[in-house]
Amino acid sequence: MSEIKAIKTTGAPAAFGPFSQGVKTDTLVFATGQLPLDPATGEVVSDDVQEQTRQVMNNLKAVLAEAGCSMDRVLKATVFITSMDDFTKMNEVYAEYFSGTFPARSCIEVSGLAKGAKVEVEAIALLP
Repeated sequence: MSEIKAIKTTGAPAAFGPFSQGVKTDTLVFATGQLPLDPATGEVVSDDVQEQTRQVMNNLKAVLAEAGCSMDRVLKATVFITSMDDFTKMNEVYAEYFSGTFPARSCIEVSGLAKGAKVEVEAIALLP
């Protein structure tokens, strides 16, 4: 059985509850849902959904990098968004972070996200 290791990086916001930024096994990385928080301040970067999405994806990228992984190894992503009216704008930024085969993905509209965020993304990735 694989050992489960917590992922911790200063390149993404610190966990503010009873959870890790992510965990990994010998083969997989499970990245916690990343919010559009500046890692240095812990504050939401902007009210703009595209700027929020960019910060979310940069935070996700940092968690994966700390685990020894990268965005091109993401198998499945789940996007939580507070308004489907922002879907197209979010998608434009989201697409910039992947090349080749896009991961499988779900996008779910939710009534609210922590810290008043408009978007959150979690991912499962395959270690190289």
